[in-house]
Amino acid sequence: MDDIQLCKDIMNLKQELQSLVAIPEKEKTKMEKQREDELIQKIHRLVQKRDFLVDDAEVERLREKEEDREMAEFLRTKLKPIDKATQSPTSSPAEKKAEPPPSKPTIAKAGLTIIKDCCGATQCSIM
Repeated sequence: MDDIQLCKDIMNLKQELQSLVAIPEKEKTKMEKQREDELIQKIHRLVQKRDFLVDDAEVERLREKEEDREMAEFLRTKLKPIDKATQSPTSSPAEKKAEPPPSKPTIAKAGLTIIKDCCGATQCSIM
């Protein structure tokens, strides 16, 4: 069950609960009172499931962010020796500060930004 379905189920249960809550307490039958309690319990369980999914998604987002950071660091360490090897010993400081070509991703970029530089679009056409 995904987050969207959980939200729909919660909304449906809330609507049914609202119709029961609208009945004055003195006029409610025993069945209506029981149903009201059941609805509250079901809504509570569904909200707990949704909270778990949201927390899980947040953990996944943080994990991916950490992976992006690690990949950027890895690329930074691997690309430094290549950059040093390709530089000529007679290059001037002005040449060293030149911007990289637009088709080459910069070392500091990670995740979707690299894909953007690679494919020229926010979302990679390969994906």
